[in-house]
Amino acid sequence: MPIPRPVPLSRVVPAALAVALSVAPAAAQVQPPAAAAPSEAVPRPRPYPVFETPEFARAVEQGTRTRTGRPGPGYWTQYARYRLGAELDPATNRIRGEGTVRYENRSPDVLEDVYVHLYPNLFAPGVIRNRPVPETGGVELIRVTAQGRTLAPAAALDTQGTPAYTVNGTVARIRLPRPLNPGETAELGFGWSYVLPPDGAPRTGTDGEVWFVAYWYPQVAVYDDVTGWHTDPYMGNAEFHMGFADYDVSLTVPEGWLVGATGTLQNPGEVLTPQTLARLQEARRAPGVVHVVAEGDRGAGKATRSAPGGKLTWRFTASDVRDFAWGASPHYLWDATHAVAGDANGDGRPDTAAIHTFYRPDRVRWAWDQSARYSRHSVEFLSRYLWPYAYPHMTAMDGVTSCSGMEYPMMTCIGGQRDTLSLYSVTVHEIAHMWFPMQVGSDEKRYAWQDEGLTRFNQAQAMRDFFRGYDLEAIARNQYLDLARRGSEFAGGQVELMRHGDRYPPNSPAFGVASYAKMGTNLVMLRALLGDETFLRAYREYGRRWIGKHPQPYDLWNTFEDVSGRDLDWFWRTWWFETWTLDQAIGEVRVAGDRMEVEVIDRGLAPMPVRLAVTRADGRTERIEVPVDVWLAGARRYTVPVAGASTVVRLEIDPENAFADIDRTNQTWTRSR
Repeated sequence: MPIPRPVPLSRVVPAALAVALSVAPAAAQVQPPAAAAPSEAVPRPRPYPVFETPEFARAVEQGTRTRTGRPGPGYWTQYARYRLGAELDPATNRIRGEGTVRYENRSPDVLEDVYVHLYPNLFAPGVIRNRPVPETGGVELIRVTAQGRTLAPAAALDTQGTPAYTVNGTVARIRLPRPLNPGETAELGFGWSYVLPPDGAPRTGTDGEVWFVAYWYPQVAVYDDVTGWHTDPYMGNAEFHMGFADYDVSLTVPEGWLVGATGTLQNPGEVLTPQTLARLQEARRAPGVVHVVAEGDRGAGKATRSAPGGKLTWRFTASDVRDFAWGASPHYLWDATHAVAGDANGDGRPDTAAIHTFYRPDRVRWAWDQSARYSRHSVEFLSRYLWPYAYPHMTAMDGVTSCSGMEYPMMTCIGGQRDTLSLYSVTVHEIAHMWFPMQVGSDEKRYAWQDEGLTRFNQAQAMRDFFRGYDLEAIARNQYLDLARRGSEFAGGQVELMRHGDRYPPNSPAFGVASYAKMGTNLVMLRALLGDETFLRAYREYGRRWIGKHPQPYDLWNTFEDVSGRDLDWFWRTWWFETWTLDQAIGEVRVAGDRMEVEVIDRGLAPMPVRLAVTRADGRTERIEVPVDVWLAGARRYTVPVAGASTVVRLEIDPENAFADIDRTNQTWTRSR
């Protein structure tokens, strides 16, 4: 009888059927706890296909997506151009901003409203959030304009279409004076202020010595071909989905302060002294790290110019990035070097990216004097492993403790005490985010694994190179397995990957394990299934297809199937939509003459190929693979014939630990002496 195969991901599925199946009880719910009897007694659930959502299927029909993983011929993204100015008052920690954004409607749709994120409202009283944060009052909107008209706030947008705006938590809805037609541009204007929160806020804040300013301006929400407006509120846990834009930003801070930011400094001669400028130039040429501002060089007249009013305005520009962040402090030291990042612009010559690190003098004991070297290696390695680094610089900034490690375009804020291993680890992880999601603009909020898991995997490759064999892949696998062995998803333990980032169990490691460790482990298993060469070709192809775009999970899965030529629905369903675990075992070993029959057992719910290593007395090792189709057909046991029984001294399933099996103790057989 033919072995049944799951319906491939590329097959069109009626929307009504997809909806019905998407709400059906998950087969993972019948999985017994880890401590129960062997699950081979439980009937084998066969992974059903990965069905498209109706929204994705509609995008395919409209020509913006495909079922090969490539963007469709009609694919589009919106675009914005920001001109912002802000001043920091360190006495009150207040940020005052003014700015405009020209929003380009590249979609085929007529837009009557524009949605804008006001992220600092996370710190306003009464706002819904899923983690504790300091309350500082949120955003004060001083001025809102649209298409040349000043708008007033409204309790609710009326049905007559009167131009106005409403604020609901961290999201504002702006009713435009005139509908924005396809191909048209609307200019929005804002005046606003808010108090930068103290250390303890996620991803931004001040400790009184450094001020790291992120998510600080009104940002237009993503409008895309699958979902439309992305208006999920910022609740503190899940991160961000952002559109691509150009930025022209002027930042006013006290003289003597050093500023690092997304983008390229446009007025260095106005804010930096000749000595500082000369050292920056040296860092572009010298092979080592240059101390641009050493401990004795800080302050006005030394590191920066002096200003009659005691303030300097730093102007930065950035193109085709998804956000703009900055940090400032009078205490910073400044190191610089450069990284050879590959040929990003295709002119046949290797490009270089400036590397900057800002840190306080007492952070030297935490390895921060090595930060520029760590950043340089990160950029250079990842440029080789993935594709060339796309930006003019990469900056690592010593920040508030609650930043921990956080990514922004061309920037990372790193807080807390770090030794050599820890500082390199967080540095390369945050720099790896310059590929995912900074270039490949996935939705971190709904699919955290699509950037964090890929980044954890990339981090592991870099750490193996830097520390000569350090195995972060094994650490991630064990983090996943530790949680998987402890209990079910209903106890706040293991949770499926396909879950919104704000809907994980509170006070549980589930979010971190699923989004980082399990997803990184999934890529390791996928590499083992496809082989190194095919995996890396598909992985890079996914990235290149979606640079500057907004991929859905289906686009990643479809790309891997397109490049590899394999139907992998069973793999996506098992490891993304379920919490099934893998448990392969060697059962009875029977010898009849010179023939050995090895029984392999599939005790778990997750189907995977069985890779059996047969070791002979002379040290030779042979490999036998039981294809996954055996288990997909519903079997629980399979007998593997092995010739030359008298010479077999050891049998082992998956000796390379390529697959995340919850019980390694039942995977070996050794001949008794």
